[in-house]
Amino acid sequence: MDTEHTEETEEFLLPRSRRANERLHALIPGGAHTYAKGDDQYPENLAPVISHGRGAHVWDIDGNRYVEYGSGLRSVSLGHAHPRVTEAVRRELDRGSNFVRPSVVEVEAAERFLATVPTAEMVKFAKNGSDATTAAVRLARAATGRPRVALCADHPFFSTDDWFIATTPMSAGIPAPTTDLTVAFPYGDLAATEELLNRYQDEVACLILEPATHTEPPPGYLAGLRDLADRHGCVLIFDEMITGFRWSEAGAQGLYGVVPDLSTFGKALGNGCAVSALAGRRELMELGGLRHSGDRVFLLSTTHGAETHSLAAAMAVQTTYVEEGVTARLHALGERLAAGVRDAAASMGVGDHVVVRGRASNLVFATLDENRQPSQQYRTLFLRRLLAGGVLAPSFVVSSALDDTDIDHTVDVVAQACAVYRKALDAADPTPWLAGRPVKPVFRRLA
Repeated sequence: MDTEHTEETEEFLLPRSRRANERLHALIPGGAHTYAKGDDQYPENLAPVISHGRGAHVWDIDGNRYVEYGSGLRSVSLGHAHPRVTEAVRRELDRGSNFVRPSVVEVEAAERFLATVPTAEMVKFAKNGSDATTAAVRLARAATGRPRVALCADHPFFSTDDWFIATTPMSAGIPAPTTDLTVAFPYGDLAATEELLNRYQDEVACLILEPATHTEPPPGYLAGLRDLADRHGCVLIFDEMITGFRWSEAGAQGLYGVVPDLSTFGKALGNGCAVSALAGRRELMELGGLRHSGDRVFLLSTTHGAETHSLAAAMAVQTTYVEEGVTARLHALGERLAAGVRDAAASMGVGDHVVVRGRASNLVFATLDENRQPSQQYRTLFLRRLLAGGVLAPSFVVSSALDDTDIDHTVDVVAQACAVYRKALDAADPTPWLAGRPVKPVFRRLA
């Protein structure tokens, strides 16, 4: 970072960002357009407002430079302003971005996507993940004639729409009958899922889950879900918003060899450009089309779903992943980072408290208290020290733009943060190191 700060002082201040955050809250509910980007997710008065980014770095409006992780909530996996993506977008902008009829770019993007994810037979593009997952749920209900949605209780987010938000602490405004139609099953437990399907016999339209998260699926689990869905006549939906491209170019389904009926992609697909995809079996997807004689299904119909520049970005991303071996690079960078952080934490005596988890391409960290329980206070302490050292890391999710120097710098800053962490553990009270309220969970009942 451009400005130097010492461990024991609070010289790291963001006056311009602080004023900008006040302006944001005055005009935008929550001060951000995604709850996970809210300033309540950062230590008090230390939520930087970004000026610009390039590669693996971003600059805030106070002039500080950071090594950034989790870029764009995992969407910018190639790094900011990636030249191949930027050039593809610029080329289409010069040709017009939206027309009254489909552009040839739409069929080219569909062909490219289905060549990259060969387990799917048809695809429809949208702008965000929620539209895609809700379309998958609607399609499953239409195809099966059943009302209930069964989602994985252990996965944090599927959609902004009522069928999912009803299950969170932020369910205000959602009618009880909608809430009652969503049921949940635990990840990795086939017996519990089968019990749920038997309890709601012939009522469950679909099983929707992320195929993998911070832990690998147990042996045979995904294949077992495939079998359960077939035997109970429901649709199997993989939410590949995160696993898509980060697990393999063809997603987790390509890596683990289990083919869902429907799957949804986003995040890394556009390297920050707004594009998502619903893909799946022709028999199901065609119900949302015109080449059948049954009732029409309102699948996806979005004015901006086929913006040419976003589809061009998606094609450039897929080409880059395949030609440059991006997934393998993400794994190599993540493995180097995870090893360094674990060594740094252990060397400072907090190896059981600062814990790195997840697949190497999708790392998160846990901050545990003296009883080894998750702690928002210790997370606040940790984030404060990372920010002061020029590391912006709500997670440790890597982009391929990082290099060894970035990783080494991050590990050095983590070591400094862990030294403070050890002091707080010894005092059995992190409060003196917080300088304000602790960071808050995204999903909570009260503001």
